[in-house]
Amino acid sequence: MTKYVYEFSEGDGSMRNLLGGKGANLAEMTGLGMPVPQGFTISTEACTRYYADGEKIGDDIREQIVDYIGKLEELTGKKFGDPENPLLVSVRSGSRASMPGMMDTILNLGMNEDVVAAFAAKTGNPRFVYDSYRRFIQMYSDVVMEVGKAYFEELIDEMKERKGVKDDLELDADDLKELARQFKEEYKTKIGSDFPSDPIEQLFGAIRAVFRSWDNPRAVYYRRLNDIPSDWGTAVNVQSMVFGNLGDTSGTGVAFSRNPATGEPGLYGEYLMNAQGEDVVAGIRTPLTIDQLKAQNPGLYDEFQEIVTRLENHYRDMQDMEFTIEEGKLFMLQTRNGKRTAAAAFKIACDLVDEGMIDSKKAVSMIDPKQIDALLHPQFDQADLAGATPIGKGLPASPGAACGQVVFTSEEAAERGKRGEDVVLVRLETTPEDIEGMHYAKGILTARGGMTSHAAVVARGMGTCCVSGLGDITFGVKSFSLGGNTYNEGDWISLDGSTGNVYGEAIKTVPAEIGGYFGRIMEWADEYRTMKVRTNADTPLDAQQARDFGAEGIGLCRTEHMFFEPDRISAIREMIVSKSVEQRESALAKLLPMQRGDFEGIYEAMGGYPVTIRLLDPPLHEFLPHEHSDVVALARQMNMETIALEAVIESLHEFNPMMGHRGCRLDVTYPEIGAMQTRAIIEAAINVQKRHPEWDLVPEIMIPLVGEVKELAFVKKIVTDTADAIIAESGVDLKYLVGTMIEIPRAALTADEIATEAQFFSFGTNDLTQMTFGFSRDDAGKFLESYYEKKIYENDPFARLDQVGVGKLVETAVKLGRQTNPDIKLGICGEHGGDPSSIDFCQRSGLNYVSCSPFRVPIARLAAAQAALANG
Repeated sequence: MTKYVYEFSEGDGSMRNLLGGKGANLAEMTGLGMPVPQGFTISTEACTRYYADGEKIGDDIREQIVDYIGKLEELTGKKFGDPENPLLVSVRSGSRASMPGMMDTILNLGMNEDVVAAFAAKTGNPRFVYDSYRRFIQMYSDVVMEVGKAYFEELIDEMKERKGVKDDLELDADDLKELARQFKEEYKTKIGSDFPSDPIEQLFGAIRAVFRSWDNPRAVYYRRLNDIPSDWGTAVNVQSMVFGNLGDTSGTGVAFSRNPATGEPGLYGEYLMNAQGEDVVAGIRTPLTIDQLKAQNPGLYDEFQEIVTRLENHYRDMQDMEFTIEEGKLFMLQTRNGKRTAAAAFKIACDLVDEGMIDSKKAVSMIDPKQIDALLHPQFDQADLAGATPIGKGLPASPGAACGQVVFTSEEAAERGKRGEDVVLVRLETTPEDIEGMHYAKGILTARGGMTSHAAVVARGMGTCCVSGLGDITFGVKSFSLGGNTYNEGDWISLDGSTGNVYGEAIKTVPAEIGGYFGRIMEWADEYRTMKVRTNADTPLDAQQARDFGAEGIGLCRTEHMFFEPDRISAIREMIVSKSVEQRESALAKLLPMQRGDFEGIYEAMGGYPVTIRLLDPPLHEFLPHEHSDVVALARQMNMETIALEAVIESLHEFNPMMGHRGCRLDVTYPEIGAMQTRAIIEAAINVQKRHPEWDLVPEIMIPLVGEVKELAFVKKIVTDTADAIIAESGVDLKYLVGTMIEIPRAALTADEIATEAQFFSFGTNDLTQMTFGFSRDDAGKFLESYYEKKIYENDPFARLDQVGVGKLVETAVKLGRQTNPDIKLGICGEHGGDPSSIDFCQRSGLNYVSCSPFRVPIARLAAAQAALANG
């Protein structure tokens, strides 16, 4: 019989896949003898089984859970549903990957009217009991029965207004008892039945809710964002309650063993007295800093500090911990490797090496490469900032600078962000439902919440600028007031997530400067990686940026991007409408010096590193105008009749341009195009080689969209005939390579034949993905969301390489190519070249290099090192 339930004492930290991160760490802390409330974990396999059984909890799993409730009753000396000595529990999710705020929690489960009455009499603290009860009703109604929180918050606000108070703590026992009654009425109104009083019914409702929450929209979105597979499932942790809301000697808090924003060593965190855990992270009250606990209760602070030190030494990483104080006694509810900003991640990794806790390999492996994006995010232009005055100051929850137009809802932020607009999401507080809007916002501003609130934690994980806890904000209808001014939706504001300052105007931002910790980590990464990292760059400026980020060459230079400049477009159009080879060659002769100059600039910027230049790829109609007025103007410029030019444009129209007259097919039809481009590539290389005799330039000429070895051989002959003649005439001993992009499935399947003519393969995984899946990257967005919802696809195959299908074609081409030519150079130049999981696949497949956009080069360098260490 499969075991689905484990007491904390039965597990340990190595069982993360089975117990989830939270359950494994609770088991580990229990094993270390730390003050952990007793409990048990329902495994991730139970969640997987729940979905396999049609979203039902199997009888065998149910029996094990009931059995372990009995064991928990024995351990605690309390009994589920017993009014005299009730066992109350929390029910929390916990997947193997940390998903802060993405899953749902229920506290105080096991309460009913009988328990509440007896418990209030026994404790002599009715306020605490009714506070716990109304919290439980609210959480259970929201999480299990999906009655929105807003209904209950309105009732609380009405009660506070009626009593003339501002803080929940000012409500007395009778107020809270009345709220509990109102909550139950609200529940019955919305659900149509009474609030459940049977603790076992409550428990299984909560467990089902946690399992369901694995597939709620925000969890699915977070998983997609963080490469978490849907089949992992979540564990459920059932833990005996300890209460931070018993009075002034009780409390709850969240703390980090180092500052998660800066990486500075030392205890960092926040807590609230007379509160329960959700109060701190939800941002409902602005909490106290952890150093104030030292003044309030030095002995307890010292005990907590000792536990924090033990945990960090044990896990050898910065820890994020949740704790509760019940009448002066400390309990640990969770520990995990803490989320941190990119800057903090690099500092912490270096500090841990310097402290002798880890080695440099571990330091390289512990940083999420995607965090580097946040490190490269903009800061304010200091000159522009000098003339600005803050209108308010909140907590610096997530560093960086943001400037955008005000929006007040997650939906509006997502909608406008997808259109490429810069927006700042302004909220009273954020909730997990806001995840998509937070992702698309340039910055986040909240009136409530501290440094460990939902907004702060999620923003730090995303690398998004965030200012929280700005309590001076007052909200109107699609407006807020601050600093004596009112700001409406669409007005521009700016946030400084490093200082907490908020500005009521647009302030110019500039790229971030990378610090010394980044340099140390990247040096170690370069030492351990075996794949080279190149860049996709079409201009000298892009090439220089990529070199500054550590690129070791260009893996893709797209020559067509150079033709759209105003001084060139007329020449390319003249070439397209030419009616003879002579006319085309005349037009191409005008382009030759321009292309040659471009290539010289790129060679210079790359400082002797290899440069792969792709011959013209897109269909010719992309260079021609489509508006009638533009056609008339071009006809006049070309000395043509408008009707004749329209006929040329019409003749170039294709029903499926992606699979039409493009790539090497252009050179088969018009060999003079390939000849001109080859001349520009080779002449530029000769000129730069003469200026830099210390360099060993070897241009790499890439023929695109090959599907048949004979077409490659045909175009290659154009290239070699042209190049060899120029080199011979120059007297310079210049070597060059001719290769192809593998972007058609047939090319991958016949790679052994194609390798007879190609000196290198570069996998163009953008087109290879399109042709393998049979849908266009430009159109797929219209229907992929439906595929994600129905779990047909988990990720966008254009962002993360499909390793099952497209990956099999890549592996086939690698194997066949090397069979024919063991020395063939192999790389990838699609957008996947900057995606960490795709880079890991490239490492396992034996590629020589990856190539990505300039700003993803540092990501690729780190990811390539991690792939080498993981697969070494």
